[in-house]
Amino acid sequence: MAVILCYGDSNTHGTTPLEKLGAFARHAPGDRWPDVMSKALGPAHQVISEGLPGRTTVHDDIVEGGMRNGLTVLPAILQSHAPIDLMVLMLGTNDLKHRFSVTAFEISRSLERMVLATRAEGVVKDILLVSPVPVREAGVLKDVFAGAGDRQHGLTAFIAAAAARQGVGFFDAGSVVTVSPDDGVHWDAAAHHAMGAAMAQAVAARL
Repeated sequence: MAVILCYGDSNTHGTTPLEKLGAFARHAPGDRWPDVMSKALGPAHQVISEGLPGRTTVHDDIVEGGMRNGLTVLPAILQSHAPIDLMVLMLGTNDLKHRFSVTAFEISRSLERMVLATRAEGVVKDILLVSPVPVREAGVLKDVFAGAGDRQHGLTAFIAAAAARQGVGFFDAGSVVTVSPDDGVHWDAAAHHAMGAAMAQAVAARL
C-alpha cells in the first residue's frame, strides 16, 4: 500500500471560508481535498491528512501560537507516519500574512529548506511540492493578509523553480482552485472536490 502524507495548512485541514474572525468550521469528511483524492486513488493507497490552520513554512507565529512553524514539527510528523512513499507539501499561504512580511522568493526558499529537512529524515521516498492558491485581500481576513496581493507576485514560478532544483514534483493548485471571496483564503466544497480530483491524477503520475 502506497502511503501519501499531505502536509499543509487550513486548506489541507478543510477549514471553511470564515464569516467572522475566530469562528472556525471544517468541511465534512469526504468534502476535504485529501479525502476526495483518497477515494479517487482507491484502496491501494493510504492518504494521511496533516493540515493545521495557520501553519507556516519556517516561521513561529507569536500572535496565533500553537506550534504553527511547519519546519519545527516536521521531523516528528514524518517519523510518526514512516515509511512514506510520497509527501504532498502545500504551504506558504500563511507566510503571506502581514506580520511576517516576507517575499515570494523567500517563501519558495523556505519550502526548499523543508524539502531538504524532509530528505534528512530518510523516511520519505518522494515529494510533490504544491504551489498554494493565490490569496485575495477580501472579507474578514483582508487585514490579516494586508499587502499579500503584491507580496505573492511570482510565487508560483519561484516554487516551480525550487522544485526543479531539488528534483521533486510540482503542481500549481491555483490552476484548478480559486479562493472564496468571503475571506480571500479558504475554499468552498466544490473547490476541494476539484483539487482532490486533480491531485489524484498528479499523485498517481508521480507514484
